[in-house]
Amino acid sequence: MPDIVVTVVQGDPARRDERTVAAGTKAWELFRDTPSVIAARVGGDLRDLACELSDGDVVEGVEIHSRDGRDILRHSTAHVMAQAVQDLYPDARLGIGPPITDGFYYDFDVPEPFKPQDLEQIETRMRKIVKEGQRFSRRAVSDGDALGELADEPYKVELIGLKGGRGDAEQAAEGASVEVGAGELTIYDNLRRDGSLAWKDLCRGPHLPTTKRIPAFKVMRSAAAYWRGDEKNKQLQRIYGTAWETKEALEEHLHRIEEAERRDHRKLGRELDLFSFPDELGSGLAVFHPKGGVLKREMEDYVRRRHIEEGFSYVGTPHISKEGLFHSSGHLPYYADTMFPPMEMEGARYYLKAMNCPMHNLIFASRGRSYRELPLRLFEFGSVYRFEKSGVVHGLTRVRGMTQDDSHSYVTPEQAPDEIKHLLTFVLGLLKDFGIDDFYLELSTRDDSRPDKFVGSDQDWATATEVLERVALESGLEMVPDPGGAAFYGPKISVQARDAIGRTWQMSTIQYDFNQPAGFDLQYQAADGSRQRPVMIHSAKFGSIERFIGLLVEHYAGAFPPWLAPVQVQAIPIAERHIDYLLEVAARLRSRGIRVEIDDSDDRMQKKIRNAQLQKVPFMVIAGDKDVEAGAVSFRYRDGHQDNGVPVEDAIARVVESVQNRTQV
Repeated sequence: MPDIVVTVVQGDPARRDERTVAAGTKAWELFRDTPSVIAARVGGDLRDLACELSDGDVVEGVEIHSRDGRDILRHSTAHVMAQAVQDLYPDARLGIGPPITDGFYYDFDVPEPFKPQDLEQIETRMRKIVKEGQRFSRRAVSDGDALGELADEPYKVELIGLKGGRGDAEQAAEGASVEVGAGELTIYDNLRRDGSLAWKDLCRGPHLPTTKRIPAFKVMRSAAAYWRGDEKNKQLQRIYGTAWETKEALEEHLHRIEEAERRDHRKLGRELDLFSFPDELGSGLAVFHPKGGVLKREMEDYVRRRHIEEGFSYVGTPHISKEGLFHSSGHLPYYADTMFPPMEMEGARYYLKAMNCPMHNLIFASRGRSYRELPLRLFEFGSVYRFEKSGVVHGLTRVRGMTQDDSHSYVTPEQAPDEIKHLLTFVLGLLKDFGIDDFYLELSTRDDSRPDKFVGSDQDWATATEVLERVALESGLEMVPDPGGAAFYGPKISVQARDAIGRTWQMSTIQYDFNQPAGFDLQYQAADGSRQRPVMIHSAKFGSIERFIGLLVEHYAGAFPPWLAPVQVQAIPIAERHIDYLLEVAARLRSRGIRVEIDDSDDRMQKKIRNAQLQKVPFMVIAGDKDVEAGAVSFRYRDGHQDNGVPVEDAIARVVESVQNRTQV
């Protein structure tokens, strides 16, 4: 057979090596000296290393520590877990098992929920499968053959019925795209070393060459999950696991989980008496206690002032509106599933608002506008309500009632690039003020294969996307594409922020909207007297106040910088006779705007100090006889460092300076 020519890409896309190889060469042969390569990208598509190459192919090695490599590792480990479950529980029926952030899961239909000891047995069985070195072998099958082979797997049979396009499958069931998509169906056989079949599963792949290439994994926990995420369907048992490229990476991940649990904002919210979620209110609805109210107010006051400094006008809008408003904005029917059901009143249907932008459009349209007014920037803390499914509600980070720091800029098309640049600079500066300074950007664009999900012309989308992309690139920050992640009315930039332990949170969004101005027939008078359509730029600096508070609690592990701390100074008398002296000190602190409390309980001094530390108060001022005589205090920091005999005025100055400079202690 004649030789073929392939191009090998290694690491840097610019490093291309053209090679002449024998016909029938497989991808693994190109990377036999690079053990970290576990799959290949051939012509842009992810493939198994066992795939046979063709003349002209461009082949790039996928290393196990890369994003794609980790997904392949985790999906392969999910197959091993499913095999282990069916080895131990032969009657278990298979659902879906995709890779997810930092791990994977697989859903099973079993008679009884899994218990902790069951998970231990499953992990032990997985280790035996890994040690066997079973080979992942891909084979294409017809729909009919697949239905025959998997007749005993009702959920797989249902997935085969969804075949016809990745978007259709993924929309019908989260994770289904790892199993079925456009084109042919494939089944992966797990083959023992003697070639006999150990197990098989419907899957698109790719996979690791063998189970022995799984370096480190752990079964984490189990939970209930409705089939295809629909409460009307049967409840399955979902097992979560994680897999990493080295044992060290796994240990680091498990340490991060321990640290995340220590920082969990729900736990700290209770301990620090910040907020709660009363059952009487309903799922996803938070109440802020006095200390949490201080934190929320400080955030809002600062953000409101900064918006005004950046040229925004503060406005206010109601929580409820007639249905027609959301048809004008285009949110109905696109957004209907995430809105609370309508209420009937006086012959009309009313919705709780899920977004503020339609009402800001009414403010713009309330009178004639001139080009001289543009950019016109409107801002509010708007209360909105989202009908989140109970299974995804999570503390403050996924709620049903929230307050958005929502703003909308109305600009001429020519002003749009500068306004987006202005907003991005504002966003990043504001996040830095709160101690968040590790970012990258995500550019969410339209999915051209799903035109029914988006509105507007191709030219509108191209213009909007080009403007956002140019501004994102000019920022100098890393930019990650997010194809298909745009809102129905336009593309967006989102700021992805990393917290103190390296987790990523989606924060601010900046969206280019050419749809709503048309839906509301918004116009301004141009310099030549003509009527023109403005462009609308949406921006939310934190997304929601609730979610950002959840992030801050976890980022700081509850130890807020003094300017945000609900209690900035705890005054601690050594004995009861020192209380009056500290009352005077506290009055002087309050006159400088400092939040101070006095612990006048009967507890011993050391317990009072311990209580203040548990409440993560930044500063303590302690007074005994010598302090009273000297007009001083013992000044104690949150970390335990203490300076004795500090004059009261000096102690006050230390606190005031730290608050004014927004420094952490």
